[in-house]
Amino acid sequence: MTEQVRKTSSAGGVIINSQGDVLVVNQRGTSWSLPKGHIELGEESIEAAKREVYEESGIKNLEFIKDLGSYQRYKIDPVNGEDRSECKTITMYLFKTAEDIINPIDPENPEARWVPREQVAELLTHPKDKEFFLCIVNKI
Repeated sequence: MTEQVRKTSSAGGVIINSQGDVLVVNQRGTSWSLPKGHIELGEESIEAAKREVYEESGIKNLEFIKDLGSYQRYKIDPVNGEDRSECKTITMYLFKTAEDIINPIDPENPEARWVPREQVAELLTHPKDKEFFLCIVNKI
């Protein structure tokens, strides 16, 4: 018997501050990613991206720059492997912000930090997140 793979849609952002650093967030104290999360019923992906950035970092004032496209990956399991029960399509947007103070709202995302763009890929946990970031880093 084959297990059903749940397909979900997420949205998030590559957030650049005034120093040119990139916002990276921590999930459950075990993995690092760009801020993103599930798109709620009736929500536009850009609005979901802004909401998730706020929940995971406390940053609210975002200036939309451009759509960075989408990619697919499996959910990260509790030990940072792949949970193949859920395949996410992740749509990412580029934003700038003048805010520097990070204060995560979501208890599942306890930490966020500004990271120099040349160090972002090495911090990201999921290989597909790294691959996506390395493909777009020269466009930001």
